Amino acid sequence: MRSFPPLPDVRGSQGTEDLLTGHLWLLELIDGTGLRFRMDESGLLRFGDPETTYADPDAVPVALRPAVRRVRERFDREAFRDAVDDPEAVVFFGVATHHRGTDYDWDRLPAFLGTDVWAGAGDGAFRPPDAAGAAFEGIGLDAVNAIEREVNARDFDPYEYAVPESVWRDGPAAGVVVRNKRGGRGKIPAEDAVTDAGEDGPDGDRDAPELDDPETIAATYATGGRIERVVADLDRRGEGSTVDAVADRVVESIARETPVRFGAGGGSADPDRVRVAVVERARAALAEQ
Repeated sequence: MRSFPPLPDVRGSQGTEDLLTGHLWLLELIDGTGLRFRMDESGLLRFGDPETTYADPDAVPVALRPAVRRVRERFDREAFRDAVDDPEAVVFFGVATHHRGTDYDWDRLPAFLGTDVWAGAGDGAFRPPDAAGAAFEGIGLDAVNAIEREVNARDFDPYEYAVPESVWRDGPAAGVVVRNKRGGRGKIPAEDAVTDAGEDGPDGDRDAPELDDPETIAATYATGGRIERVVADLDRRGEGSTVDAVADRVVESIARETPVRFGAGGGSADPDRVRVAVVERARAALAEQ
C-alpha cells in the first residue's frame, strides 16, 4: 500500500518553490492519525496507518476503529468499480479523527475525513484536491473541508497567513494544508497547535495525562451520558445494545474523544482491562432501562 505523501511546514526550511505556484487550495488540517486503505479484487478493504498495514480490522488500534468502521459501512464498492478500470491500483488516504490535543465537536466530526487519492500503478499520481474530494463523495465518504479554493499563489504569503477558525470546533483549526494541482503540498500549523498530527502521521499525545488505571478511566469517562449515546447509536443502526456491544463502543469512544492513550508502554491504558471495568457500568445502565 502506497505511503502517505510528505507534508512539510510551508514556513520551514524545506523548499516550497514547487508549491507556491499556480492556484492553491487551502484545506483544514485535522488533528488526528493518518489512515489509508485500498480495496482488493474481492471487495475486501485493507487498512493501514502511516507506519503499519493491518491484515485484520481487529488489529487496528482502538482509537482508529471508529474510522475503520465508518469507511467499511459507507464505502460504495459498486460505484467504485464502475468509476475505475483497476480498483486495486487506487489507494485512499485520510485522517482518523481522535483526540491528540485538540478538542473537537466529536458528535459532528466524522470519524474519517478523506484527504488524498492515489490512482494508478507504479507510475500513478495523487489526484488534485478537487478531484480527490469528488472521488470521496462518489464512494460515500466525507472529504476534508476546503477553506479557500483557487487562490492565486502570487497573492498568498504563508508568513502573513492567519489560521482561521475550525469548522469542527469552537476555536482555531489545527492548521491549514496548502496544495496546488501539480502535486505540491505543505502545511501551516496553528501557532498554539500541540501536535503535528494529520496527513503526515502520528507523533504522540504530548500533553495527554498519564492515566492508565482502568477503574479510574471507567469512573471518569464511562459516564451515563456516554453510555446512553452509545446505546442510542447502536439502536439506531439496528445492531442491538447488548452489554458486550455497548462496552466495546464505549471503550472506542473513550479512545477517540478523550486524552486517554491506549497501547503498550508506560502511561498507556490497556483497552482490554478498561473494557472489563466498563462492562459492569454498561450492565448496570442497561438494567435501568
